[in-house]
Amino acid sequence: MYGAASPGRRRFLTASAALLGAAASAQLWLPATARAADTPLPDGVFSLGVASGDPLPDGIVLWTRLAPDPLNGGGMPDRVVSVDWQLAEDENFTKAVVQGTAQALPEYGHSVHVDVRGLRAGCTYWYRFRADGQLSRTGRTRTAPAEHTTMGTLRVALASCQNWQNGYFTPYADMLDQDPDVVLFVGDYIYESAPSSAGPRRHEGAGEPYTLAQYRNRYAQYRTDPDLAELHANVPWVVTFDDHEVDNDWAGEIPQDPEKQPHDAFVARLTAAFQAYYEHMPVRAGAVPNGPHIQMYRRLEFGRLVRLNVLDTRQFRSDQVTSQAAAQDPALTMLGAEQKQWLLDGLNDSPARWNVVASQIMMAETDILPGDGKLWYYDAWDGYQVERNALLEEFRNVSNPVVLSGDRHLTMISDLKADYADPSSDVVGAEFVGTSISSNGDQDQAAFHAQWDPLKADNPHWKFIDAHRGYHLFDIDRFGIDAQVRVVDTVVRPQATPSTIAQLRVEEGEPGVRLV
Repeated sequence: MYGAASPGRRRFLTASAALLGAAASAQLWLPATARAADTPLPDGVFSLGVASGDPLPDGIVLWTRLAPDPLNGGGMPDRVVSVDWQLAEDENFTKAVVQGTAQALPEYGHSVHVDVRGLRAGCTYWYRFRADGQLSRTGRTRTAPAEHTTMGTLRVALASCQNWQNGYFTPYADMLDQDPDVVLFVGDYIYESAPSSAGPRRHEGAGEPYTLAQYRNRYAQYRTDPDLAELHANVPWVVTFDDHEVDNDWAGEIPQDPEKQPHDAFVARLTAAFQAYYEHMPVRAGAVPNGPHIQMYRRLEFGRLVRLNVLDTRQFRSDQVTSQAAAQDPALTMLGAEQKQWLLDGLNDSPARWNVVASQIMMAETDILPGDGKLWYYDAWDGYQVERNALLEEFRNVSNPVVLSGDRHLTMISDLKADYADPSSDVVGAEFVGTSISSNGDQDQAAFHAQWDPLKADNPHWKFIDAHRGYHLFDIDRFGIDAQVRVVDTVVRPQATPSTIAQLRVEEGEPGVRLV
């Protein structure tokens, strides 16, 4: 689909590549290997749907998890289950391309991650799974464009922060209608908060999740949202986590409340949270957790048009500070030495026209003190001033750097400045902080602007701010990025009316962003 023209927009034009996968017809889809036991599986094993992710020019990850009783541990027998998978060039599977059998292991929640390779670049495919005679729904996905492709348009949707208890995930219905090539999700896929009756929906369970079983149930609940499930089934995702997938405001192996969560207990919680995260995300085997550690920062290429650097701003960071002086400590790190060097190397040697950084938290300054002086939001990059400023200085020598962030539950689109202490300093890039899918619910817009508009004079780099729920949509080509801020009128009801409340433009070779 990248290379094919579609109504209203261009797609990435790609050349054909040799197909390395084995050909097969739908009629010859072979049965799964013999099961370890003759007891049939319960009905409804594909209740959590299907998904795909991390597209490559020749490959894609296909995901499902067998869970006939998803909110009660999954409901699967404690044995390995063979799962057939099939990928085709058409929705009816008359042009099947490749197939195989994967093993759903009980120690990984009977999740399935199939890393399919040998596919054609820039192409749309359909896929499905089968277990014990039960057939999954059909999914649709697409591979990344060919390695050296420079023409066409890449459409990216930016999402974050979907709190089940704050509302329905209605922005995803509109996102699906916009048919993005890829969804970039930058954190807070679940929330760890205890059940509450204050919102339109209530978390499962009796409290916050701490164990693997509890995290599995929480992810399973989120996966039952119909709009989320539909988008997963039709568009490949690139994901990373922020804090609420584990514990609010955690940093490294330090929880939000160390006096209540001793180190060993929090390490056990990290271990459970990361395993459940892997089990429910369409990521490759490189992300299989090693105890309380998971490899999440990685790089994806979309031809020579976009290099996407996906960060991990939680596992390696110093603990949050609480004062302006402390935030300027040069010993503080957000990325850790290894990840920071990996990022710099990837930016400096990039062949891409656009160098996109997926950062869970906001990079541009937020001065929340009106008038003289500054007061920062320390959980974001403002709390790690020296490392942030050094990175922005590096942006001077990077081709078209653009940062895509989340976390704040608001839209805040900014110029990235070399030195925020000097209002006349150079603009070195652009940042789009995407609003939340549902977190904060239907916010009082008048109250938001009464609080935030007076701060614009202290933050002249802000180009647009808003507090509706929704997402950002980007059409990227060689000459620029056209961005839309897409919002919905409500998330407290299952249906909503979408609209575009702002359009912005980033020009190639001109750092910064402007309202259209």
